[in-house]
Amino acid sequence: MSKKQTPLITYKGRSLGIVILTVAQLIIGAIHAFFGLLLLAFENLSFIQATVAYDVYTFVFGLLALVFAVFIWQGKKAGWVGTVTVSLFVIAADSLTLLDLPSIPGIPKFAGFTEIAYSVLIIVYLSTSQIRKKYLG
Repeated sequence: MSKKQTPLITYKGRSLGIVILTVAQLIIGAIHAFFGLLLLAFENLSFIQATVAYDVYTFVFGLLALVFAVFIWQGKKAGWVGTVTVSLFVIAADSLTLLDLPSIPGIPKFAGFTEIAYSVLIIVYLSTSQIRKKYLG
């Protein structure tokens, strides 16, 4: 007999991992959306070397992180697919920047390693069999 594996700690029927992922994505999304708007509104922030492309990228990334976090919380396939896709894009864009290859102008190198590591963790977690089965059927 095989028992269905259930997480030890849950909140509103969701595993602790999904709760942590959702909260983290909401925070990261809100920060990026806020700063993306700030950069777009005040392009003359002299202490930040950014471009309009980076400003838009930051804002859109923030919005997508927020939307897909809500979809993840709701258990929708679009949340899984969107979060993985955005994470893969962040890995690609930051890797290109760190390698001094053409990427989105203005992506700061100092954040690259952290963003790549975080994105890899997200993909690894969402790719675990239990999570993948829940979202992809």
